[in-house]
Amino acid sequence: MTEDSDLPLAGIRVIEFTHMVMGPAAGLILADMGADVIKVEPIGGDNTRRLVGSGAGYFSMYNRNKKSICLNLKSPDGLGVAKSLIKEADIVIENFRPGAMDKLGLGYEDLSQDNPALIYCSEKGFLAGPYEHRTALDEVAQMMGGLAYMTGPPGKPLRAGASVIDVMGGMFGVIAILAALKQWEGTGKGQYVKSSLFESSVFLVGQHMAQYAVTGQAANPMPVRISAWAIYDVFDTGDDQQVFVGVVSDSQWVNFCAAFGLDDLGADPEYALNVGRVKNRDSLMPRIRALFKTFDKPDLMAKLEHTGLPFAPISRPEDMFDDPHLRESGALVPLKLPEGGTAELPALPLEMAGRKFGLRHDLPDVGQHTAEILSQMGFDEAAIQKMSAAGAVE
Repeated sequence: MTEDSDLPLAGIRVIEFTHMVMGPAAGLILADMGADVIKVEPIGGDNTRRLVGSGAGYFSMYNRNKKSICLNLKSPDGLGVAKSLIKEADIVIENFRPGAMDKLGLGYEDLSQDNPALIYCSEKGFLAGPYEHRTALDEVAQMMGGLAYMTGPPGKPLRAGASVIDVMGGMFGVIAILAALKQWEGTGKGQYVKSSLFESSVFLVGQHMAQYAVTGQAANPMPVRISAWAIYDVFDTGDDQQVFVGVVSDSQWVNFCAAFGLDDLGADPEYALNVGRVKNRDSLMPRIRALFKTFDKPDLMAKLEHTGLPFAPISRPEDMFDDPHLRESGALVPLKLPEGGTAELPALPLEMAGRKFGLRHDLPDVGQHTAEILSQMGFDEAAIQKMSAAGAVE
């Protein structure tokens, strides 16, 4: 486990009112970078802990390096504890339905009266506008933002294979928080910042919007798009595996032909330039597909390793546990799971001064730090027991 003191956000306190993925992802990034993140959970714990199916990994992935306190926010005592925590905090993150925090007196306007330096980040479905009252999920944003249309084949919109918009919305929230911290250094004042799912999805398809603006032609869904390069595809190998290979420049084409003994293609002026290869893709690809079928996957990858070409095995998420690069580079964080057992999950995909961000605190049990935090706030054991018996804390 790493120490707190030399991390870039050491000394920053974050109070997190979140569930699911978007809000917890924002808190995770801040926590990994050294912030003291206190996750406020309801009595009994965040329902995200109990999700099954595709949601079974949400809590484990997005809540390391945090402390857990369980409060009944509908109880005067529980709400009072929350407000006291926030009064001494630097940042609040929340991702509940629009208006929920305001009804509790935990909205920015109320909290900033007692803590003008507070940076308050709302992670919502939509930014201000006609849709802001709607409830949104990652999948909703992908569908209405154009991403699902671009991902699936024509007529079959398909969400991406991970919660990319939830995570991206969390990342944009962190960008806003860090920018607000920078402004705070000069002004001493906090501010309200907001990120969203829908606008994050639209940002991702911005390249396709720009394509339409530039060419007047609507972008086709990715499975049937006209590729910018002739060789930029998934290929079958002789051992019934698959490898992605791309040839994305004219110099790479020369290297590719030399490496695979394609002297006739390398000397043919019809294929010398990328535009010619794309034009003649229908005649080129059958030969390349047949060539790659003569290799088993390990042999093909070994050959490609020395060509400088972009290539990739077609891997599954569970394959990442044993990926040699991830294991040897420290890109997997080992942690204990609240349900028992251990897992090695992805670290932040960042390095600062050659250092990756690791584990300081394992995933918290439900209310694991409630008594500790209340004690630090000045509550004695009798007061803590009284609030617990009344159902205000757990």
